[in-house]
Amino acid sequence: MKLYFAPRTRSLRAFWILEEAGQPYEKEQVDFRAGKQSTPAYHAINPMEKVPALTDGEAAVAEVAAICAYVAERYPEAGLAPPPGDPKRGRYLQWLFFHASIEAAFVQKVAKFEMSPADAGLGDFDRVFNAVEETLAQGGPWILGERFSAADVMIGGDLYFGSEGLKILSLTPASAAYVARCKDRPAFQRARVLNQTGA
Repeated sequence: MKLYFAPRTRSLRAFWILEEAGQPYEKEQVDFRAGKQSTPAYHAINPMEKVPALTDGEAAVAEVAAICAYVAERYPEAGLAPPPGDPKRGRYLQWLFFHASIEAAFVQKVAKFEMSPADAGLGDFDRVFNAVEETLAQGGPWILGERFSAADVMIGGDLYFGSEGLKILSLTPASAAYVARCKDRPAFQRARVLNQTGA
């Protein structure tokens, strides 16, 4: 596998899931200066010409949630996803892709855009994070309960970014404890260094 990244970007979660998987992978830094990422070769990997992106032989994957899903299924021995048929797989997929609602909520908050929850597909900022909080308050250390999964890479990464990066999310005691557990994971710590320095 090869991860295409740029330092101090949303590549953090891609590094994190790969570090959790514990398998070797290559890194290639994408140079965004003067549009140098806009090459035919990189466009073929990610038509959006953004990072992160992942290649694995002939396979190419962009979008960080898809990268998390791909790595979790590529290395089932790492235990990062409930297998097909497991009752928890439905909630796993829900939380893995809840990132779309969280991103929209962040945009709403930053832009100070008000919309009726009845009219917004995502609900609104408060409803999105109340849903996360309600799940975390059920007592399990992770989003699926006792089991860490790729969904925690996505949700934990979003809560970390919203509270410590954008600084627009005030964490409750339950969500603050959850983010602290995520940050304590050795794979997260390695990923944070890799995302900052690329090495």
